[in-house]
Amino acid sequence: MSTDAIYSRCMRYYGRPVRIRTRDGHIHHGIVSRVSRTHVYLRPLSPRGRDRFGYGYGFWGFGIGLGIGIALGAIIGIALLPWYWW
Repeated sequence: MSTDAIYSRCMRYYGRPVRIRTRDGHIHHGIVSRVSRTHVYLRPLSPRGRDRFGYGYGFWGFGIGLGIGIALGAIIGIALLPWYWW
């Protein structure tokens, strides 16, 4: 996939829980919180499938947390998480 195709797919899934597979074989789960032309940022999911809010989540800090940035060029595939519900 080209980076333009990955960018448009990430924008389409903005605010939704996804699973991203990178070229190095890592799989990341989270909610798409921000998308730039070079990176997609995921907000981590809690073990129960809910996203993390509030205090006391270690280095994630207050509120929605910092998340993780993944380079668009490293992404092989992105898919919605079918088991996630509100």
